[in-house]
Amino acid sequence: MALQEGCPGRKLIFRSNKPFTKDSTPGRVFFYPQWLRIRAHSTDGRFSRPAVSDKINLVSNHFPYEVNELNDYVLSCCSTVDVSEEHLSARGIHYFPFHFVLGDQEYPDDLGKTMRYEDFYRRMAEGEMTRTSQIGSGEFIDGFEAFLKQGRDILHVTLSSGISGVYNSACIARDYLKEKYPERTIIVVDSRAASSGYGLLMDLLADRRDEGLTLQECAEWAEANKLRVHHWFFSTDLTFYVRGGRISKASGWFGTLLRICPLLNMDPPGRLIPRYKYRGKDAVRKAIVRKMEAHAEGGRDYAGRCYISQSACREDAQIVASLVEEAFPNLRGKVEINWIGTTIGAHTGPGTVALFFVGDPRDEDPESASPKEK
Repeated sequence: MALQEGCPGRKLIFRSNKPFTKDSTPGRVFFYPQWLRIRAHSTDGRFSRPAVSDKINLVSNHFPYEVNELNDYVLSCCSTVDVSEEHLSARGIHYFPFHFVLGDQEYPDDLGKTMRYEDFYRRMAEGEMTRTSQIGSGEFIDGFEAFLKQGRDILHVTLSSGISGVYNSACIARDYLKEKYPERTIIVVDSRAASSGYGLLMDLLADRRDEGLTLQECAEWAEANKLRVHHWFFSTDLTFYVRGGRISKASGWFGTLLRICPLLNMDPPGRLIPRYKYRGKDAVRKAIVRKMEAHAEGGRDYAGRCYISQSACREDAQIVASLVEEAFPNLRGKVEINWIGTTIGAHTGPGTVALFFVGDPRDEDPESASPKEK
C-alpha cells in the first residue's frame, strides 16, 4: 500500500520483508528486518508518497521536521553472549567472535558452528587443554569500518572488563576510526556481564532500540541498567575452577571429596566471585533459586525474561528451570536454556549452570540485600 500525502508531523512505523523506497525526502532509509522509525522532512511537513509494500501503521506524534532515522545504527556484541546465532539474527544484533585453542588448533568462537558444543566439552573432559584469545583491535577496526562505510553508526557492547581486556581493544578501534570518520559515531559500552546474562542485556537493548531510542539514548540506558542483570553460577565439577585459579587446589580437593558445589556471582566490576558453598546438587540448585527470589525485580512477581546457560549438564539446568518457573509464575515466557559457549566454557569446564535475570542493582556484598545463608 502507498502512504498518502497530508500526514504532517507523524511517526511512520513499519516492518517490511521487501525493499522500499522513499521519493524526494532527504536522507537515507535502510531496509531492516526490524522496526524503523522515521521522521518526516519537507517544507510543509507532508510525506511525498513513498511506496511501501507491507502494512503501515501511522501513530500520531509531532516532531521537528527533520530526517532522523533513529534506528539506523548497528547494535553489536561479542560472541560471549552465549545465545544462538539464530537468536541474534532475529533481534538484529551483529556479533564479533572470540577465539579459542583446543589441543593444538585454533578455532573461532562462532556460536557452535565450527565446533559443536558437545564435542568441545567432551574433549575438555578427556583432558585436552584449552585457552582463549580476545578480539583484537584490528578485527574491530575491520568490522566497524565495514559499517561506517555504509554510513551507519555503531553501539558495541563488550564482554565484562572484569574478566577480559576486550573493552580496551574495542576502544582502541573506536579512537582510531574516529579520526578517519569524524562524521560518524561509535560508542563502546562495557557490559560488566558475561554468558547469557550478557545475552539478556543485549536483548534488553534490542527492545529499547525497537522502541525507538536513539544511539545515544540506548547507550545511556545500557550504562544506567547493566548492573541490574544478575549472574549466579554453580558448578558440580571443580577441576577447571582450580585450573583457572578461582578455587585453591586444597579447596578443590576437599570440595570434590565432600561433594561441595560453590555458588558464585558477578560483582559490580564484572568479576566472577565465589560466594557460598553447598554440599550436593540439590542444595545448590535450591539456593540459586532463592537468590533469584531475593534479588529479582518484583520478587516472586518477577515478569521479565530469565535465561540459563549450561556446560554439558542440561539435566541440572532443566531442574533449575523447573524450580524457577514454579516459583515465578509471571515470567515472560519459559526459561530459555542456552549453552555456555566455548570462550566462557574454556574457563568453567563441564558441569556449570548459570542463572540470569533482571533485579536490584548488584551489590559488592550480595548478603547486604538478602537474608544470610545458613
